Amino acid sequence: MTIGVLAVQGDVREHLRTLARLGVAGHLVLRPEHLAGLDGIILPGGESTAMWRLMTRAGLASPLRESLVSGLPAFGTCAGMILLAREITNWPETFFGVLDIAVERNATGRQVDSFEGSVVANGLGEVPAVYIRAPLVRRMGPQVKVLALLGDAPVLVREGNVFAASFHPELTGDARVHELFVQICEKGER
Repeated sequence: MTIGVLAVQGDVREHLRTLARLGVAGHLVLRPEHLAGLDGIILPGGESTAMWRLMTRAGLASPLRESLVSGLPAFGTCAGMILLAREITNWPETFFGVLDIAVERNATGRQVDSFEGSVVANGLGEVPAVYIRAPLVRRMGPQVKVLALLGDAPVLVREGNVFAASFHPELTGDARVHELFVQICEKGER
């Protein structure tokens, strides 16, 4: 199994380390040809507009969108959730739009408002969660399943083989959220 990590900006190393702890090969994705042979892809936390601009300049945005629409399993964390969302409530554009959610960017506040906590995730129990200028889900389509909440806001969601977290599981040392994504990739439903 090989899972790509979008490597234009953000928490790339942390995701690669978590995959390695699970015994999964991680592959840097910087150019369109790096999409070949992947069983899934992680879109890390970072800055969504910067990531989009860098992907567009590298010629990666369109081929990655095609792969996602064709069913490549995807896991977005923080900015990755924003990239996957169908709608961004406080931003004039969307990016990939393959996850039927509306998110609010920076909903948990500024960088100085970052915090750590935990969420109870369906099937995983209590997992640690790091929130850094995190988005929150404000609306969801009927096929989206909520796997964890922060208060009454969904922070871990899944629609088919697209999986997203408002928080940064890669910064906690707990690999259970990644392990769930690996299981999605193993099923290979496209």
